[in-house]
Amino acid sequence: MAANPAFIYQPAMSPYLDILYQDDALVVLNKSSGLLSVPGRLPEHQDCLQHRVSRVLPKASIVHRLDMATSGIMLMALSKPAHVAISRQFEKRLTEKRYIARVYGAVQASEGSIELPLSCDWPNRPKQKVDQLQGKNALTHYRVISLDEKGQGSTLVELTPVTGRSHQLRVHMLALGHPILGDRLYAHNNALTASPRLQLHAQMLAITHPVSGEKLTFFAQCPFN
Repeated sequence: MAANPAFIYQPAMSPYLDILYQDDALVVLNKSSGLLSVPGRLPEHQDCLQHRVSRVLPKASIVHRLDMATSGIMLMALSKPAHVAISRQFEKRLTEKRYIARVYGAVQASEGSIELPLSCDWPNRPKQKVDQLQGKNALTHYRVISLDEKGQGSTLVELTPVTGRSHQLRVHMLALGHPILGDRLYAHNNALTASPRLQLHAQMLAITHPVSGEKLTFFAQCPFN
């Protein structure tokens, strides 16, 4: 936590679990902002979505993750074959993901793409950075949903990541000149103090069901728009 020394982990207890869908192969949840996806290294960072789910669904296994500060859809597998099949979809970019974010300032272009390679900023980890020499390719499409009608200088955007790099959406929007509101790692002071939480939400996830082969699309309502 070197980049965030004032961090105190206090995950929300209500709702303790928000299950959107469940069958024999998978469970889909709406993760709260401020809750870790998996346990951290320190004893006080053991409460996480994985542990909460395992209490009621012991066979559940992590397929992908969301940043602690990001809310929204997370999927877990309930069998080993389902885990392998769904993991393969993520690895081969066969899933579809859409996020909603409120960013600082007025985004001028109605839509666009950000293609900037990313790597870990080791002296300031867990922060990531744009790295043209050694970074891994990263691509994000964005679309403006609405400008702040109250004149507070923010924009609601839809973000579609093609790749899945750590902190990709946060760093890409920062590079565009529009950090996400409430971002304790990347936002400047005006953007940070504009919201008590990171205004980034995983709104939609679409996968192919590992057993039936059916296309499934899940939605979690954005809590800040």
